Amino acid sequence: MGDEPRHHELPMDARRPRTGESADGALVAAVLDALPSPTLLIDPDGIVLLTNLSWRVWSDSIGDPRFQFGVGGDYFASALRVMRDEQATRALIEDFRELSRGARDSVSADYALPTDTGTYWFHLVASRVDQAGHIVVTHTDVTSRVQAERTSAWQARHDSLTELPNRAHLHELIDLELARADAPAVAVLFLDVDGFKDVNDSLGHDIGDDLLRQLAGRLLAVTRAQDTVGRLGGDEFVVLSRDCDVDGAAMLAQRCQAAFDQPFVLGGRTHRLSASIGIAAAPAGAAGLRSTDLVRDADLAMYDAKAAGRNRVRVFSPELRAHVQGKMQLAGELRDAIADGQLVLHYQPILHVPSNEYNGTEALVRWQHPERGLLFPGEFLPVAEQYDLLMPLTRWVLRDVARENAVWRGQGINLVVGVNIHARHLSTGTLVDDVLAALAEFEMPPNHLVCELTETSVAEDPEFAAVQLAQLRDLGIEVSIDDFGSGFSSLGQLVNLPTGVLKIDRSLIAFREGREAHAAAAIAAIVALGSACGTQTLAEGVETAEQLGWPSSSAAPSRRATTSPGRCPRPRSPAGWPRAAAAGGRAPGRSSPPDRPRSG
Repeated sequence: MGDEPRHHELPMDARRPRTGESADGALVAAVLDALPSPTLLIDPDGIVLLTNLSWRVWSDSIGDPRFQFGVGGDYFASALRVMRDEQATRALIEDFRELSRGARDSVSADYALPTDTGTYWFHLVASRVDQAGHIVVTHTDVTSRVQAERTSAWQARHDSLTELPNRAHLHELIDLELARADAPAVAVLFLDVDGFKDVNDSLGHDIGDDLLRQLAGRLLAVTRAQDTVGRLGGDEFVVLSRDCDVDGAAMLAQRCQAAFDQPFVLGGRTHRLSASIGIAAAPAGAAGLRSTDLVRDADLAMYDAKAAGRNRVRVFSPELRAHVQGKMQLAGELRDAIADGQLVLHYQPILHVPSNEYNGTEALVRWQHPERGLLFPGEFLPVAEQYDLLMPLTRWVLRDVARENAVWRGQGINLVVGVNIHARHLSTGTLVDDVLAALAEFEMPPNHLVCELTETSVAEDPEFAAVQLAQLRDLGIEVSIDDFGSGFSSLGQLVNLPTGVLKIDRSLIAFREGREAHAAAAIAAIVALGSACGTQTLAEGVETAEQLGWPSSSAAPSRRATTSPGRCPRPRSPAGWPRAAAAGGRAPGRSSPPDRPRSG
């Protein structure tokens, strides 16, 4: 068998080759010069014995006299002069001494080196090279790597668009505040831009991004130095307010709202916007709270502010959580109800006054809730609007109306059916396609459908609305302006919008006692106005023969109509509808509150 392998023995002195041994020691200087990293050979006391070419080139390029030392220089003393952390530097020097004594195999460390031209980062590796305790120290420049890692870490914690802390970093910062030993009061503001979607949809995402950057700057300007402004995503911002109670947070919220007072310049034009803000606060000494709790509660308060009419501030309370959770549960149930067939349509008959015959109907949606019974629109349409369920709800109504109309036509009954359309359906631009899809599925004649819209729904974007309404009328589908005479009725819209029916609001029919003459005059004026504009008129909420007489006695076109309060669920034949007007009294049938807000 051959000789057992032996561990490499260090030379006595790397600088002096010995007689009978290899010439490795004589090659040390040449080896050092061949290394690409700045390298030194030092003795056990830190005195520099050799430097390589890379060290000399690097120290000259820095231009800092603190680093321009060579053979004979004190490496340990220089390290103490230039490195920032004296305690860590002394610990590193002690590691070198242990290495020199043979108490450890190697030393490695990453350190920052501040210079006049910037901070450099090096990875240091030291090895003992002889029994005399001499050490070779290499310094690899890892500045680019460290900068890339730091940039990546910063980007992971900040929003690339606004450069504000992102969702993850915000939660880290809030948790740090909640975990502080002194546990000061902490408040979180949740801010959502009212109307941001309209800006994005109408002006484009680049303009929307510009708005978010402008808003980030404004929020930074109105918050305190110890506050942190962050962006959760979309148009949602969060402000972490340190050492701040509810009252202080309310004042801060007012300053944030004031940041919207000045119009935003977007795409060369000025736009006025507002914000809905929710506040959640942790009092001093609060325990057990997490960032997710505060942000969630502030978010709930923000949604309550938006539901109250936008541009509002709301402070979270336990009662609010229960209320919002109830609405969220109802929204989930409504989403299932649309898919599971829990919705039903009730029909309000329309009476043609000259012939005293019912010739049309209005579809009114109801929800047959499995636990709460029959729900009227006022109990679930606001939730549908808040949780983006109006579109699927209206599509369901259109489809069910078309299906029911097919049944009636199979019985030889031809009725015109009115369906309420929400403003959001107009803003999406899908109204015409959704209507045509429902008609096509059940082959419903276009002239059997009337799309009813309130003035306010049309007012949001009259030009865009007019295009869609014109398309509907070109296809043979009638369009009605609902609730005319309520709010601020616009004669300009009546003239400019392509509509064929004008519905007199029920408030003019159900007048206060002693105002009969005024109500009759207003009704007559609207009927005459409709006649002059070539539109039919229809009065809502007529319940008595006396009320029926007002539109009948007015100068009206040949076809005048009025509604009866009877709600007839899924009538098999209009022959069963009561002729309330002829009877001179109230129509029998289910009476219910007005169907507002409109959806279907």
